[in-house]
Amino acid sequence: MIKHKDQRVGVFIDVQNMYYSAKNLFNSKVDFGNILETAVAGRKLIRAIAYVVKATGEEQPFFEALNQRGLETKERELQVFESGAKKADWDVGMAVDAIRIGEILDVVVLVSGDGDFVELVDYLKHHGRQVEAIAFGGTTSAKLRATVDDFIDLSEDKDKYLIKMRPHGQTPAAASQPPRPPQTPRAPQPPRMSPSQRQQPRSGNRQPQKRTPPKFKFMK
Repeated sequence: MIKHKDQRVGVFIDVQNMYYSAKNLFNSKVDFGNILETAVAGRKLIRAIAYVVKATGEEQPFFEALNQRGLETKERELQVFESGAKKADWDVGMAVDAIRIGEILDVVVLVSGDGDFVELVDYLKHHGRQVEAIAFGGTTSAKLRATVDDFIDLSEDKDKYLIKMRPHGQTPAAASQPPRPPQTPRAPQPPRMSPSQRQQPRSGNRQPQKRTPPKFKFMK
């Protein structure tokens, strides 16, 4: 497959698929900045969109981090049904964008291992688009992998695409510092004596005094 610098590229990232794949396979987070760089591969980037789900309302710092890496974000609220079931996927929205924006692209890069995109890949290829996929091999649909023009397995370079999670409750400094060796307990020191106590001998150490017997005078 040919990749050249004049190709117009669009990157569409299924954040939920990537997040849970990295967590379940490697207990790690994803470096989306490096994934984007690999997806573009020195070509002309037209659009790069990350599809995210708002579940707790605390994801804003994560969304801002994606923006700082050059990714546009599309956000969707987590849907909760009366039965208690939850839905949080962007499959349809991501496919619609790939078709719509694909009209001005030479290459469509899907960052996902979801087999639901197989029909989308067939459609784009039928309309002359080169379709590539980037995902973790362990959670990628075999059919999707066989359908795309090129597949990059992120698992083959974990140091580049993964960020290790810190142990819960441990700060970065604490995690990087070796444990301190145990200290040897000091021997107990005798209590200090005052100058007056030093001058007086202890009762147990006194020497018995010699007594001189009395002298008697004999009368003549």
